[in-house]
Amino acid sequence: MKVTVLGGAGGVGASTAFNLALQGTGHEIVLVDTRPEMVTSHVMDLDQVIEQRPGCVVRGGEPSDAVDADVLVLASSTPLLPDVPRLEYLAGNSVIADELTVDLDESWPGVLLVATNPVDPLVTRLHDRTGIDRRRIVGYTVNDTLRYRTGLARALGASPGSVEAWVLGEHGELSVPLRDRVCVDGADVHPTAAQLAAAERYLRTWYPRHVALDSGRSSTWTSGLGLSRMVAALGGEGELWPASVVLDGEYGIVGAAVTVPVTLARGGVRKIHVWDLRAADLDALRASAELVRAAVADAGGTSPTRCSG
Repeated sequence: MKVTVLGGAGGVGASTAFNLALQGTGHEIVLVDTRPEMVTSHVMDLDQVIEQRPGCVVRGGEPSDAVDADVLVLASSTPLLPDVPRLEYLAGNSVIADELTVDLDESWPGVLLVATNPVDPLVTRLHDRTGIDRRRIVGYTVNDTLRYRTGLARALGASPGSVEAWVLGEHGELSVPLRDRVCVDGADVHPTAAQLAAAERYLRTWYPRHVALDSGRSSTWTSGLGLSRMVAALGGEGELWPASVVLDGEYGIVGAAVTVPVTLARGGVRKIHVWDLRAADLDALRASAELVRAAVADAGGTSPTRCSG
């Protein structure tokens, strides 16, 4: 599988390449960036990773390496600034995304995996602009779910990795943590109102607390591992993930991308799962889709259709 990482010199892109290399599953990993010296530095370093975990190839490349990629990871973005919401990056990152995907159209056969923020408006915009099948443009948003699981584990006194819980909706302030689908070690649990509030507070404050540090970095390690796992799922036979995808009637939403449960498999999204949500959660999911739609329209996108139902 050829995996081209646009923004491969940055923290998320390089972490993705590192984690892909550790998989040792025969990937051709191509790093593309406007900073060739950083690309060369990462490739030189990763060469010795492959000595320890052989099985793939890593090299620097050009934007043209997007055209024949099996999976194209979009991780390029403008620099993070403290106290700036994700949606404020849409104008600048839309320009970057448009430039890097200019040669892609509906005939392109690969899967576009979008990690650049704001994810949901960019997935919507890229689908509108390129005409690529909506099941082959997938937004990486699992970090919300991971943060919710961490918050729940701490509130419940459970060990890391033992909690299953889900966050749907927009990757931002209007995310929708599901309160009635919580499991610990495979068993259903019913957290108290206080435990749910603590977990949701952890989820909603993580991003502002992190960017307020003004470290100049994003969730590099989490996103790199998560993206590499998603790439693996896109080469597999079927795996359940939370991911942003443009909806076409699912949950009463048309023409906007938000996070929903999907089965990822070879070639993209095999199935979009429509869960039976609480009325409040369904309303919140639709509200987050309206926010995405408005953001795309304000940025000059084309997504004109409103939620139905």
